Formats: sequence, C-alpha cells, structure tokens
Amino acid sequence: MYPSDLSAWNLGGPPSQGPGYPPNMTPGYPPAPGYPSGTPYDQQQPGYPAQPSHPGQFQPGGPTQPGYPGQTQPGYPAQLGYPGQPQPGHPGYAQSGYPGQPQQGHQQQSYQSQPAYSPMGGAIQGTPPVGTAPRPNPTLKPYPYFKPEEDCEKLRKAMKGLGTDEKAIIDVLAHRTADQRVQIVNKFKTMYGKDLIRELKSELTGHFEDVIVAMCYSLDELDARELRRAMEGAGTDEQTLIEILCSRSNAQILRIREIYSKIFKGRNLEKDIMSETHGHFKRILVSLVQGNRDESTHVDMQAVQADAQALYKAGEKQLGTDESCFRG
Repeated sequence: MYPSDLSAWNLGGPPSQGPGYPPNMTPGYPPAPGYPSGTPYDQQQPGYPAQPSHPGQFQPGGPTQPGYPGQTQPGYPAQLGYPGQPQPGHPGYAQSGYPGQPQQGHQQQSYQSQPAYSPMGGAIQGTPPVGTAPRPNPTLKPYPYFKPEEDCEKLRKAMKGLGTDEKAIIDVLAHRTADQRVQIVNKFKTMYGKDLIRELKSELTGHFEDVIVAMCYSLDELDARELRRAMEGAGTDEQTLIEILCSRSNAQILRIREIYSKIFKGRNLEKDIMSETHGHFKRILVSLVQGNRDESTHVDMQAVQADAQALYKAGEKQLGTDESCFRG
C-alpha cells in the first residue's frame, strides 16, 4: 500500500505526491491516527460522530450537539444549554432531574423553620400562655324570645288531663338557661298557685324525672341538694362530694353553704361533712369547704418542678408511699 520511498518519514523531506499518502504534516510528526490521507480539513472529523439524542443526557467535552432542544423546567421558562444543569437565578430550588440521569450536586436548603399552618388555612395556634383564663363558650344561650308566662302555659297544658306530653316539657326546659328556668318555676306558682317541681314529680318517673326536676333548680341549690343526698342515709357518696367541692370556686362554695343551711333547717354543711367522713379525706374536704383556696392564675414553674420532684421521691422513687407529702 505504501511506496518503498520512505525518505519523507525518516529524513523529514517532502513525500511524493502519489495517492494514498497522508497530507503535509509538520516534519518528524506522523499523522494522527484516525485521519486518512487526502481528507479535507473542512469536513466533519471522524471519531466525533453525532451522538443519538437522549433527553436530559449531559454531553461532555463539547458543545451541545444538534437535535437537543431546550428542555422546559417545571414551573420555569425553557432553559437552553445543558439539560439537567442547575440554572442560575433560582437559588434554593433544586432542579428536577430527568429520567435515567443521576442528580448532580446536592440540593440547597433555602427554607427556614416557619410556623405550622393548618390544612384549612391560617397559622396553627399554640398553647395559650400560662395564666390565661379560658373564655366561656356555652352551648346553651339565653332564649331570645323568652316569655315565662307562655312557657308556664305550655307546661301546664303538657301535664293537664290524661297522660303527659313529655316532648313539650323537653321543648321548654331543655331550651332555656338555668336563670330562665328559675323564672319559669317562680312564675308558675304565681299564675297557678302550684309548685312546678311537685307537679313534674307527680307526672314523671325514672331518670327522666330526675333530669327534669334537677333542671328546675338554680345551680347552687342543685349542688346543695346533691351534697345532702350524698351524705344522708347509710353510706356516703364520696364521688359526689369530690365532684362538687373540688370543682367549684370560692364564691360558689360560700353560696352553697348558705343555701344548704336555708334548705335543710338546723344543718351545717361543714359539720355534716365531718360526721360523714374520716381520716385524711375528711381533712381535705373540710379545707375545701372553707372557700379560701388560692384562685390566682399565676403559675410558678420553679415551684411546680419542686413539687413534682417531691412527689416522685415520696412515691415512685422509694418502696412504699409517704402519704403526708401528697396531702400537703
């Protein structure tokens, strides 16, 4: 294939112009492999064939090959250049990858901790500050068209004759506040000269009677009657004593004591409690019935921690229980 004259190769002289010789090169340097002789320089160089188009594939070592249209980033205008390359101008947003292509670099974090938001909109409110009293939001509000005379007539009609219209009684008493029900009881006696509570007791029975009759008392009178019921007869309903005395305010307890003495002549609430209970339970109830508890809403967190530690040491931390610590 090559002539026998190799002077151009060995001596650096010009080669003969015969066909098949490589183009004129720098003396002493053989032609680079892959460039056949006689190939013009203005043609596409072999060894760099056009690569098949793969969306999102990064082409190293050269400009973008034809046939790579600009890829559209989600939420951004179409980007030109190298698909998959992070684009400037959008800090903090990691570019979404393309199928079959590994993610380059690391995703930048740009979001700082923000307050949580509800799925329904608006920031989620945290725990109210210590010492903030809850706002009352009663489910039963004063009846706007309240007329005690009309309610008394409905109740009288519901209990007149054979049978009792229980639905009419519920419609009246279950839709009035405690103060409005007390007005109905007083007005009923004025209009008909009869005690509404006695009339209801004679017409109703069972738990329905208990509920309806209880709704006819004021809140303080109901508590006083329930305390007496819990202590009269054999045994003592300690749960009722705890429920009332531990959950009522100082002002409520003082009113209950006064009403208790008026309803049950010659009886004193504190003395009845002392005679019906004993031990540390009696001491706690007698302390509560005085109505002198600290009702401030301020919370001393240091005192809370100290009390918690003292209770832990008196109970869980040791064998047995130091009851005096729990009584205070």
